[in-house]
Amino acid sequence: MNDVVSTIILGIIQGLTEFLPVSSSGHLELAEYVMSDPAVKDHGLIMTVVLHFATALSTVIVFRKDVFETLQGLFRFEPNEQFHFCTKILISMIPAVAVGLLFEDILEELFNQKIFLVGCMLIVTGILLFLADRAKNTENDVTYLNAFLIGISQAIAILPGISRSGATISTSVLLGVDRSKAARFSFLMVVPLIFGKIAKDILDYVSGESSAIEEVNALALAVGFIAAFLTGLLACTWMIRLVKASKLYYFSIYCFAVAAWAICLAIGIF
Repeated sequence: MNDVVSTIILGIIQGLTEFLPVSSSGHLELAEYVMSDPAVKDHGLIMTVVLHFATALSTVIVFRKDVFETLQGLFRFEPNEQFHFCTKILISMIPAVAVGLLFEDILEELFNQKIFLVGCMLIVTGILLFLADRAKNTENDVTYLNAFLIGISQAIAILPGISRSGATISTSVLLGVDRSKAARFSFLMVVPLIFGKIAKDILDYVSGESSAIEEVNALALAVGFIAAFLTGLLACTWMIRLVKASKLYYFSIYCFAVAAWAICLAIGIF
């Protein structure tokens, strides 16, 4: 399979599963295992940065009004609603940043086609979605304590198979946060983390600390970016509607089904 086709597949998987509560990291690990294609397996640092930038950009586009109003409020330099929202976003980042910095080497080992782990973590994701779908809807906003607890969920979701959006939205809803506000907070809280990770990867590349240097042709990068960006726009918009309509149950079933398949692959049944 050539690089262009491989990166289109990667882009579509990344764009869809970054927002739908089914774990983008878990699906990418399964794709690498099933396709057994060096171009997919060794997509490396550059492609990872490009795909994550594409999904981050799609988030900014979907929530452009919220982003603009938040930035506008911040530049007033007063403790307004936008200031408190940004502070909550920063608080939510603390657990993931701490885990990422302290356990970076250990985490990297988990992303090596460990599909049995992916299967087990998809079961956890499915349970969270099942519980959240049955939680009572409210009109409550995210509090500072909620932000930290949601941040812990985001940190745990670093594990392949635990959906970041699924874990953070489910945690928010189970804490009594309004479903629409939960989805908005979940999608916006990851944007600074993605851009921060991209910046770190680029700095590692420039400083020569990263060993993930590979040749990827410009066309492959471009089509991967476009595929991730367009599917990210669709998935993000769709997910907001699904959360409002309490339709997470279907993704719970999907996670259980994929988990069973991954575990069967891991133990050699298939």
